[in-house]
Amino acid sequence: MMNRSRSLVFGLATLTGSLAAAPALAQDMYKSGMGNLYAGLNYTFFNLEDDSADADVGALSGKVGVLATPYFGVEARAGFGVDDDRVGGIDYSVDNFFGGYATLNLANESPATPYVIVGFSRLELEAEGPLGTRTDDDSDLSYGVGVNVEMAPQVSGNLEYMRYYDKRDVTIDGLGVGVTFNF
Repeated sequence: MMNRSRSLVFGLATLTGSLAAAPALAQDMYKSGMGNLYAGLNYTFFNLEDDSADADVGALSGKVGVLATPYFGVEARAGFGVDDDRVGGIDYSVDNFFGGYATLNLANESPATPYVIVGFSRLELEAEGPLGTRTDDDSDLSYGVGVNVEMAPQVSGNLEYMRYYDKRDVTIDGLGVGVTFNF
C-alpha cells in the first residue's frame, strides 16, 4: 500500500511538472504563440446596417484571455462607443457591448499568428433623433478572422474582422485594430 501511494504521488508530481513546463516549451517552439495570459485594447470601426440606415460608428474595447495551448484560447471583451454617425437626421451609436469567445490560432515560427474567432456578443445600440431616443440590445453568435503580429517581446499588434450580429435584416460588422500585452 505504501509503494502504491508513493507511486501515485511520484506520478502526480511528474505530471504536474510536465504540465508546468509545457507552456515554456510551447513558447520556445512556436514564436508567434506569445504568452499564456493576455490583455489588450482595441478600436473597432463598426458598420450598422439595416433596411433604413447604414451607419459607421466607433468603439473602444478591452479584452482579457488565456491561450490554453498555442492553438486554442478563450477571451472576454467589453467596450463602449466613442464615435457616432448621423444618417437621415438620426445619430446612431454603440452604447456598450461585451462577449465571450474562443480562438483557434495558427501558431507558427513567424511573428504573425492568424486566427479564427467564434463566440457570443451582446450589443446595446442607440438611435437619437428629433422625436426622441431609442435603445435596443440583443445578443447573437459572433465570428471572424484576424491576425496578431509580434511587435516586441510580449507585445503584439492586432487586425481583425468580425460579424458581431446578424438577425432580422440587421447586420453589425466590425474592423478592429489594437495592441495585446502577453504575460
